[in-house]
Amino acid sequence: MSRRRPENTRLLRREIAVAGLLLITVVAAGILSPRFLSPGTLRDLLVQSAPALIVGSGLTLVIVAGEIDISVGSLMGFLAAVMGILSSPQRMNWPIAAVIAATLAAGAAVGLVNGLLVVVGRVPSILVTLGMLTLLRGVTEELLGGEWITDLPPGLRELGRGDWIGVPISVWVAGGCLACMMTLAHGTQMGRRVYAVGDHVDAARLAGLPVGAVRMMTFALTGALAGMAALVSVPQLSVIESGYGSGFELFVVTAVVVGGTSIRGGTGTIAGTALAALLLGSVGTVLIHLKLGDAATYWERAVQGVFILAAVMWDHARLPRRAVGGAGGGLRRADVDPQRPPAREAGA
Repeated sequence: MSRRRPENTRLLRREIAVAGLLLITVVAAGILSPRFLSPGTLRDLLVQSAPALIVGSGLTLVIVAGEIDISVGSLMGFLAAVMGILSSPQRMNWPIAAVIAATLAAGAAVGLVNGLLVVVGRVPSILVTLGMLTLLRGVTEELLGGEWITDLPPGLRELGRGDWIGVPISVWVAGGCLACMMTLAHGTQMGRRVYAVGDHVDAARLAGLPVGAVRMMTFALTGALAGMAALVSVPQLSVIESGYGSGFELFVVTAVVVGGTSIRGGTGTIAGTALAALLLGSVGTVLIHLKLGDAATYWERAVQGVFILAAVMWDHARLPRRAVGGAGGGLRRADVDPQRPPAREAGA
């Protein structure tokens, strides 16, 4: 247990730092533009951040397990097209429940394909998901055929635009997903296995952990969460078009890394990702309130780039001092003797 404390302390400090930056950003924006602190603006910030909160909770586990998925943006666009085609009265006109189930299943299936190619095909995840990104963009354009879908049924619209006791449904869904993923990551055997695999894959194999199954699970789960994010975000749009989701993968990966998850795997928290997603989302909203016009988009991308470079450099700077034991309780290199079984199991 003592070996994990320094890493847990570092993660807590990162979360506090990100929370502090978020607070400073909100207060500074409120001083520069008092309208920013209005209930409507803060509500919009939460709604706009909901997709990143949902998908980021899954992508955190993918990166903790030692992999990466940069296809989530294209997957969101693909699922938007699937949802529109299945639900549109002018197209397939499926019942709402069937559309929801099909969207979640399609997202999980794409994630599982990514996982199979990485684990069974032994192809680096960056290459697999880059290829999937391109493939899904092409498939989405073919599905839509250059047309827009504008006639989503009211029942589906309610998922994106409705609220319950004054709180948007998308925010409720994001909060529920975060709570479930935190419980999975830190309160279950599967979550401990994810951290152990990312912390030291060879030690995890020697401990008898199903490394391939664990990694495939993280990809499939992230795909299903992309489906959930699409269900609560796409109905907010007036039209569904083929460019939806473009650039979303950069935003989510930035949130995960800025939130304290090591790009090398083995350490990170979903809470940190959530705080970073809110921070990045607030930056975009602040730039809009500063009335920068079209330049706001470019400045937002520049800020994202600065954040991710700073986070990676921070992570790299502590590499020589980092113990191999990660936040999830995996084995240290010193615990593994090739001539004998490990002294203890890594989170099994």
